[in-house]
Amino acid sequence: MGTAGERACRVPAPALDLSIVVRVLALVTDLMLASRVEAPLTAAGYEVTVRGEPGGDAGAFDAIVADLELVEPEAVAAAGPPCLGFYSHVDVETRRRAEAAGIDLVVPRSRMARELPDLVAGLVPPTT
Repeated sequence: MGTAGERACRVPAPALDLSIVVRVLALVTDLMLASRVEAPLTAAGYEVTVRGEPGGDAGAFDAIVADLELVEPEAVAAAGPPCLGFYSHVDVETRRRAEAAGIDLVVPRSRMARELPDLVAGLVPPTT
């Protein structure tokens, strides 16, 4: 499965092509927030790994979802896969820093919570 403190979970959605597994790395340490990220993605058929830092294998994932209060936007952007970063809506400086660093999609935490599976689907290029 990976390093200590890492969780992976996969429950495919019925409409998902099971021959295509989309792997998402969720960079979140707060347990409540991690469940708000992991549950909807897992329900949508994504394979989700939750941990606190990108790690050397971050490039092996198809997408990254990152809590921008936790990670350095520059490090996440440099990891390789398309990235969705979320932040507190009042933290304009974090949003600017993430956009300047090259995070593909930067949204307030509230939008992430409402639209996460669709936002990740928009990041991952079609495989067919």
